[in-house]
Amino acid sequence: MVPFFVQIKCKLGQSYVVANAIAEAEIASEIYSTAGDYDLLVKFYVDSGTDIGHFVNEKLQVIPGIQDTYTIITFKAFGV
Repeated sequence: MVPFFVQIKCKLGQSYVVANAIAEAEIASEIYSTAGDYDLLVKFYVDSGTDIGHFVNEKLQVIPGIQDTYTIITFKAFGV
């Protein structure tokens, strides 16, 4: 499984609606609310052969209330 993160900017007043829609779709591992330029930080896992761009486009960006996304692809997890 390949992990990656997406920061999501929601339309005004839509953060909880978007977070709930992502949770109900059961496509995310973790969903966090954040302060700053983006409203949500979401962690996803996909199979190694999955095209992340298509996944974000087809599974995430179609959710009503999302204004913008910023995808962060990770390379290595370090143990603490």
